[in-house]
Amino acid sequence: MREFFFYLDLSHAQCMAYYQGVIDYVQVVEDGGKKIRFPASRVRPFISTIGVRGRFRLILNDSNQFVSLEKVT
Repeated sequence: MREFFFYLDLSHAQCMAYYQGVIDYVQVVEDGGKKIRFPASRVRPFISTIGVRGRFRLILNDSNQFVSLEKVT
């Protein structure tokens, strides 16, 4: 398993673009500087009236397949 930590700050308008089908993927830069792209549907549980804001941990298996996304702060 591999884990990556990153900060995510998406506005409400950016989240609405996901619901409208304009955005399919979210790309972030993890703490080590590596760019990571994952399906926008994975942030859906974290969307609030202000959008998505916080620090997250992404866990991938050894084949780089999604395992989990957790908000850590």
